[in-house]
Amino acid sequence: MTNLASNLVATAQKHPDEVAIRLDDAELTWSQLHGLAAKAAGAIRAAGVEPGDRVALILPNVPAFPVLFYGTLLAGGTVVPMNPLLKSGEIEYFFSDSGAKLAFVWGDFVDEAVSGAQDLSTRVIRSGPLGPSEEDLSPADPIAEPTERDPQDTAVILYTSGTTGRPKGAELTHRNLDLNAQRSAENIMEMTSDDVIMGCLPLFHVFGLTCGLNAAVRSGATLTLIPRFDPAKALEVVQRDRVTIFEGVPTMYGAMLNHPSAQTTDTSSLRTCVSGGSALPEDTMRRFEEAFDTQILEGYGLSETSPVASFNMPDAPTKPGTIGRAIPGCEMKLVDADGNDVPPGGGVGEIAIRGDNIMKGYWGKPEETATAIPDGWFRSGDLATVDDEGYFTIVDRKKDLIIRGGMNVYPREVEEVLYSHPDVVECAVVGVPDELMGEEIGAAVALAPESTTTLEEVQAYVKERIAAYKYPRRIWQLDELPKGPTGKILRRSVEAPAE
Repeated sequence: MTNLASNLVATAQKHPDEVAIRLDDAELTWSQLHGLAAKAAGAIRAAGVEPGDRVALILPNVPAFPVLFYGTLLAGGTVVPMNPLLKSGEIEYFFSDSGAKLAFVWGDFVDEAVSGAQDLSTRVIRSGPLGPSEEDLSPADPIAEPTERDPQDTAVILYTSGTTGRPKGAELTHRNLDLNAQRSAENIMEMTSDDVIMGCLPLFHVFGLTCGLNAAVRSGATLTLIPRFDPAKALEVVQRDRVTIFEGVPTMYGAMLNHPSAQTTDTSSLRTCVSGGSALPEDTMRRFEEAFDTQILEGYGLSETSPVASFNMPDAPTKPGTIGRAIPGCEMKLVDADGNDVPPGGGVGEIAIRGDNIMKGYWGKPEETATAIPDGWFRSGDLATVDDEGYFTIVDRKKDLIIRGGMNVYPREVEEVLYSHPDVVECAVVGVPDELMGEEIGAAVALAPESTTTLEEVQAYVKERIAAYKYPRRIWQLDELPKGPTGKILRRSVEAPAE
């Protein structure tokens, strides 16, 4: 039996009185978390959920999330985590596509969920801080031991943000998630039960779910939650809870680094920081490591890879600007447009991944699955180079490539130069339609609040440091750039102003 929830049972037996989950003054020990999850599992089973049935979670980072996540798994169900900010039309699609029987929803979002479920058989249940009340979900005998599941059974369906069309549900198995949590905890973060992990990544997103929650459960570390990322709050929690491992996306590192309280906060407990989600600008990495006297390990993965595929590991030299090497149990290579291998040093290719972290497939979409995994290797859609030591460097998303007058321009390369300007806090480089060139290079930038730098000066700065065909001919200023649920900048939501 390999039910992912076995990890919670084992850790609760080993560290019953240690703190598992913290949210400001609220704390749950491992035995309390297991007890609440077991109680939830019994009620979920009594509500009609059979092994393999889907249960949706629409919850922020509150203790109810791990309670109901592991409660669903203990009952043998499949979890469908969803972004609490989805609107009713989007919720209806997720509910109907997954066939969710139950949906546990945080109070603030119940109206949207009820509206989304009105023509469906999904039952919406309000959740409080530790799960639903007994009025909302009838109590039943607890299920303390995990329901038997096959390692290849689906544990979680994670909907990936569709760059084209509707989101697709990546089916991640118990084995996928268990092994990826193990490798994240042991090989990358060297996590033990003495560690305190910052839980500011959303748990409904695969990075926070695997590297935060599931890795903490596997190793007995404490996960200290922040429902919504705020740099001042994050710094306060690092100091208050003596956080040893910080997990974030690049915008979080930039926000903390540039926050006034960064100078006065005691962050000496930090041992390891990990970054993923999008490329961390080298300048941000260097300045953060200097300011906080810690190491940032950068890695890479996708929802379809559970998520971790490669990382800069603590036991080998780190190479800033790279996403490291393939983790144990995973292989990575580059392929060209025809599927031929691109050798190390052979230029840019698409990352292809194979291993025990690859999803079972897209839920209910065999054709899309076959396109994504045509030959046992998952096609990531990310373009990269690889050196002779196996370190990969992301060049860009295949879909984000800008072709200016027949010349390929990778937005990330231009963004790296923009980020090296001391006053640029956030930026995104996009293609802008152009009659003469086909596409022109456009850049949206957010400048530091006290900055007196002009856009023309920023443009001139980049022009000095990059080939003439690459610098942004169109540049405009925003207060802040559009971001997804993890704080990752959404390049595809950036549009050039008409004038």
